[in-house]
Amino acid sequence: MIMIPQEIIRHKRNGEALDKADIAAFIRGLADGSISEGQGAAFAMAVWFSGMRLDETVALTLAMRDSGDVLSWADIGKPVADKHSTGGVGDNVSLMLAPIVAACGLAVPMISGRGLGHTGGTLDKLESIPGYDIKPSEALFRQTVKEAGCAIIGQTANLAPADRRLYAIRDVTATVDSVPLITASILSKKLAAGLQSLVLDVKIGNGAFMVGLEEAETLARSLVGVANGAGVKTTALITDMNEPLADAAGNAVEIENCLSFLRGEKAGTRLEAVVMSFAAEMLMTSGLAVSPTEATDLARRALESGAAMERFAHMVHLLGGPSDFVERQQAYLPQAAVVLPVEARRDGILQSCNARDVGMEVIALGGGRTRPDEPIDHRVGFSGLKPLGAKLGKGEPFAFVHASSEDQAQKARARLLDIYVIGEDALPERPVIVSRISA
Repeated sequence: MIMIPQEIIRHKRNGEALDKADIAAFIRGLADGSISEGQGAAFAMAVWFSGMRLDETVALTLAMRDSGDVLSWADIGKPVADKHSTGGVGDNVSLMLAPIVAACGLAVPMISGRGLGHTGGTLDKLESIPGYDIKPSEALFRQTVKEAGCAIIGQTANLAPADRRLYAIRDVTATVDSVPLITASILSKKLAAGLQSLVLDVKIGNGAFMVGLEEAETLARSLVGVANGAGVKTTALITDMNEPLADAAGNAVEIENCLSFLRGEKAGTRLEAVVMSFAAEMLMTSGLAVSPTEATDLARRALESGAAMERFAHMVHLLGGPSDFVERQQAYLPQAAVVLPVEARRDGILQSCNARDVGMEVIALGGGRTRPDEPIDHRVGFSGLKPLGAKLGKGEPFAFVHASSEDQAQKARARLLDIYVIGEDALPERPVIVSRISA
């Protein structure tokens, strides 16, 4: 018997397990439009409250994967790998990681997303680059991966279309932080991209969707278990998100930060630790290195030699961006009308911040969305963010606001002064890589 959508929703709302056929039918309806946005929202909320068993999550993931094309890279001649983050503030790791590991010999067909809730989206950042095509034809996508070694794009019309629709619904219905929905969303795109291996960045902290270690490990184990069960060799690192990862949060400002990183200007930062850890994990999981030391050395050589920057520049140009983008970034990236320093009110040490609130301030400036179809202002955000533990003198800037108007800049400045706490105590060392999940 075919169950109508509202019955599927009712069963899940009541905490019952859904069978594979019902899940597949509902997901087909999301893809072809016969399921309404309201029904999709109700389904997402029912899953948020009631959860899903492992077999349900596997069925949901595979149904979303099979709602469109599934790519094959049999002719690429390289290991095919990718990385995904559950989302954070100032998390632009993918922008640097993809070209670094591509320069080491991996093929990286990276399917990325837009911002979710308070977190920034890789696609929104890349759209700061004039001409960059986040939805190229499959032929151009393949050409870019073959020639540049990596291509960071969005979901095409035929790649996991059911996920694309559910992703947008989750963003505006407070259902982002559901383990089964996150698992299916991430893995449906990755499985459809034809990967051989995958590394996952599961964030914890006040700027993450998973605040505590226990729930982060639950999500990581769900992702790793489902992906490995589907034949994709997968590991996860749990990383700290109790402050912005990069020293920038926004769109164009994070592209600037990416280019600075690829020039070798972010050595010794938390961001470098995360990027290099994931590069090593990808190279080992793909079989291009046998130890963390060998893998890290390969990644560092790719960065220091300029090979990674060359891969990034080639990717940008092949996907429609300027051929001289990395040499003349200031001529191409949109600039905010007002840039205002945020100065410390007293001498002291940066003690804490709420990273989620920083992300919400980017949205308030216009750098994120409150509706799926809402345009964003790529110019706005924060740069020069000092890390927690930094010593400050009174009047010394610990951030800069990039805004469209003086009024917007002043409001964001006042909020940032409240978000960051300055005290006198030195901070204990807090590792940015918290743990590793492999099974």
